Amino acid sequence: MRKHQPAGTASDAGYNRGMDSRKPSFGRDAGLTGRMALTTVLLGGLYVVFFVVLLQLFSMSLGAVIAIMAGLAFLQYFTSDRIALAASGAKVVGPDKAPELHAMVERLSTMAGLPKPRVAVIDSDVPNAFATGRSPKHSAVAITRGLWQRLEPREVEAVLAHELAHVRHRDVAVMTVASFFSMVAAMLMRFGLFSGMMGGGNRDQNSAPIWLIMFLVSLLTYVISYVLLMALSRYREYAADRGAAQITGEPEHLISALRKISARMAQVPQRELRQAASLNAFFILPTVKELFSTHPPLERRIERLEALARERGLPG
Repeated sequence: MRKHQPAGTASDAGYNRGMDSRKPSFGRDAGLTGRMALTTVLLGGLYVVFFVVLLQLFSMSLGAVIAIMAGLAFLQYFTSDRIALAASGAKVVGPDKAPELHAMVERLSTMAGLPKPRVAVIDSDVPNAFATGRSPKHSAVAITRGLWQRLEPREVEAVLAHELAHVRHRDVAVMTVASFFSMVAAMLMRFGLFSGMMGGGNRDQNSAPIWLIMFLVSLLTYVISYVLLMALSRYREYAADRGAAQITGEPEHLISALRKISARMAQVPQRELRQAASLNAFFILPTVKELFSTHPPLERRIERLEALARERGLPG
């Protein structure tokens, strides 16, 4: 990776000595915390209803389905970091290959009170970054070559701080657990549809086919849980932005980083953006726009960060 050349200003001189230690306390965002809590409660309630309805339809077979899905969720939980790194083509690098990047991650990890995660680089021109791992002790942060080359050092640090905030909040673990019964619903929906196509029978002559009930219940559960999960994911992106501002004390650098990433993304060929879209849920910015996005609108994220910058006494 190429070396960054910090500008020779008084502010950038501080960059070489470490991040500014005068970090303001932005306090808690009670509204954001409340919305995340409400969404989590609604998801939990939805899954309880889903489970009770299925218990009325099945006996042993339901246990088998849930056991299978629990095994898959267990596998995903404990291998999420390796799966994400492999899917993105990220290569874990040592300090000898990327000394500046490692220095940034180590300094920010110390400031965030986290163990230093593994550091990986993606050989892609798409400017982006993500964090993965089930816990702070089993985490990794990855950035693309395009992001490293196109952002200033303080902007790269702001992006890394956002990713470390995800690690600190254990977002991968939270979303894996939250999506478990959504995966069960999706599997049962397919099973019910397949059963109906194969001529699934009735419980008795006066009742609707079991496969149809199962399909409709699973479909409804999946749709509602998907919307709630997307809302939870967006709230956690807001929380990671706020966490980055708390770690660095400089929300203005994350603002400029997000704007640059968005602008540069428009210059990347659509083919490359679509290839990377499978990891949109992990990236700091999605590569393509989606109807139900895992990320809030960029404008709303910048508005919130500008409000934090004003709290710090900086122009919005």
